[in-house]
Amino acid sequence: MNDIIMLPGLGGSGESHWQTLWERQDPSIRRFQPSSWDRPMLTDWIGALEREIAASQTPPILIAHSLACQLIAHWAPIRKAAILGAFLVAPPEPTGEIYLAEAGSFAHPPRQRLPFPTQLVASTDDPFCSLDYARDSAEIWGSSFVDIGPRGHINGASGLGDWPEGKAIFERFRAELR
Repeated sequence: MNDIIMLPGLGGSGESHWQTLWERQDPSIRRFQPSSWDRPMLTDWIGALEREIAASQTPPILIAHSLACQLIAHWAPIRKAAILGAFLVAPPEPTGEIYLAEAGSFAHPPRQRLPFPTQLVASTDDPFCSLDYARDSAEIWGSSFVDIGPRGHINGASGLGDWPEGKAIFERFRAELR
């Protein structure tokens, strides 16, 4: 069984976020720990990701939400450790009108193919990312793409609970990695 590392976005995925709920249901899932969830610095988040991957027994699978998708895009070209794949959910559009001002160091992620298997899941009404940007990102990154319809930012505020649909999508992706 491969290690799974949870990578929340800005704010660290609160109590009602599917990432937190998945972690509670599966004690083998670990959350990476940057210095700050609310004042993210790209170099700090990259260091935290590298440390968590280094602690893995096997090449892990990453589950990223929002800002953590951009973290992966920045980290991939300079990575020191191997991963099995990355499940990318609701990447924010760095050129969008509502881009996260607190995350300026994450802007302009490299727009190149990621060197490991990825799947990108997006919503048709995400206020932080247009569906076109999500589709373009999937194509550029070499990700398989899943449109789940109108689910907002696919976070706690979306009212998804533990997001069984997302868990099923992830488990299919995970099975393809074996």
